[in-house]
Amino acid sequence: MSQDSPAPDGVSARRAVDDTPGEPAGPARRVAPGRSFSGALGWTVLGTMIPGLGLLKAGRRVAGSLVLGAFLLLIGGGVYLALNRDLATRLAVAPGVLQGVAIGLGVGALAWVLVIGFTHLSLRPANPGIGQRVAGAAVVGLLSFVVAAPMAFGANLAWTAGNALDTIIGTDDTPNSTQPTINVEDPWKDKDRLNILIIGGDSGTGRSASQGDRTDTVIVASIDTHSGATTLFTLPRNTEKMPFPKDSPLHKYYPNGFTSGSTDLYTRSQFLLNAMYRVVPTKVPHDVLGKTKDFGASVMKVSVGEALGLQVDYFVKVNMDGFKDFINAMGGITLNVNYRIPIGGQTDAHIKPTDYIEPGPNQHMNGREALWYARGRYGLDDYKRMERQRCVINAVVQQTTPDKVLANFQAIAAAGENTITTDVPRNMLSNLATLGLKVKNTKLRSVTFTPGVAGFKSYDPDWAKVQARVKKALKETAAGVEPTPTASASGTPTASGSATPTSTASPTKSSTAKAKSDDLEEVCGYHPEKG
Repeated sequence: MSQDSPAPDGVSARRAVDDTPGEPAGPARRVAPGRSFSGALGWTVLGTMIPGLGLLKAGRRVAGSLVLGAFLLLIGGGVYLALNRDLATRLAVAPGVLQGVAIGLGVGALAWVLVIGFTHLSLRPANPGIGQRVAGAAVVGLLSFVVAAPMAFGANLAWTAGNALDTIIGTDDTPNSTQPTINVEDPWKDKDRLNILIIGGDSGTGRSASQGDRTDTVIVASIDTHSGATTLFTLPRNTEKMPFPKDSPLHKYYPNGFTSGSTDLYTRSQFLLNAMYRVVPTKVPHDVLGKTKDFGASVMKVSVGEALGLQVDYFVKVNMDGFKDFINAMGGITLNVNYRIPIGGQTDAHIKPTDYIEPGPNQHMNGREALWYARGRYGLDDYKRMERQRCVINAVVQQTTPDKVLANFQAIAAAGENTITTDVPRNMLSNLATLGLKVKNTKLRSVTFTPGVAGFKSYDPDWAKVQARVKKALKETAAGVEPTPTASASGTPTASGSATPTSTASPTKSSTAKAKSDDLEEVCGYHPEKG
């Protein structure tokens, strides 16, 4: 039978060879017999959706079986991880895994594209015309883009996330001396409360790195691990005589607390709470606490925990100079403004602000505005600023949603690398993410130690009274005690922004005595009369 004659029915393939007389035949290419071009395109599409299926149709049994088997294994693995989310999360946060996923997605995308092209070549007619070649190439190109684009995007996200975790968290999960030892399989079994120290570090414009950060924001978030109920405890930056536990090596260096005992104002300013982060590491050996990720932050964990009567488990340090980038990456936050908040300015130097954030409800702020909302102080006291900082934390917790994170993930990750450091271990991230969802579904409460709260005096704190106030506030939070209602004049907007008349209801148990903690929704509501 002539090589150019049609193949008989039932033959799955034939060889197309070079029939130039006197020359040996070139490499053979197997093609599908009697296949129409439209059928080839259809099976190419189907072979893209289910890799290997088109190859099997073309008679490429070995290659088709291998590709299809690999595809089914990947699908099965994906379904298994989807049904075991805890395992998937633990794997994802393990060092190097996300980078490996990124590489795997890149290689997988390339392999899929090659399979698409090879499938089409195996299915198309032996001698396609120019138009068919162009149409086939266009279809293969389009299918390749449809497959490769999302995989490339996923690879980029995985690589970005892996690098961000390496920068923010690190790769070593070995507990250090100021971290708790927790069973990651069941972390809350014997731990009813998780305490995290939030430090706002501000190097300031023109301030050299060698001078260290001024930690003007010091807040402990105490989280009920079962319900997610959270209370924030805030200490003023100018708090003196910060204590250290008697069993801590730091007590040897500061037996009377972090104080000089001097009456000189400048000397005393070097021993305020906001100076501890930068001063203590210059005075004591860095190995005095054993292994630590950030010695200054670990010192503050020990001292602030002793002051509040809490065991502080982890710290999160936020660089306030980079905070605006983080808020911008989130798409901004919405806050109520009850009085004019200065942008810039220095009270002591009599330098006036360059601008103000004017009062008004539900103001959507970008990073720069939110930063000044949290730090503006010209003509105001530290205690108003501390209140606004709590409101920023509340806004971030309540307004951060999964769709926002996914839509702005790369920008958030990049901002986080430059803004956030923490000693939270990687193997705890999945558990903390689950706990975070519980926190989001609760109302945050707070206690700020200002003059008059538990007899607090920043220059001479009574730590026994402070600790008693902390215990009472946590008991209230656990019991769900409501704060004392704020009386609102008729027609005055409340925290929710709606007009509510003055309540005339009979007092209840929760309203006859002042609660020991504040409801942040109420504190951060729109109350212009408070300004």
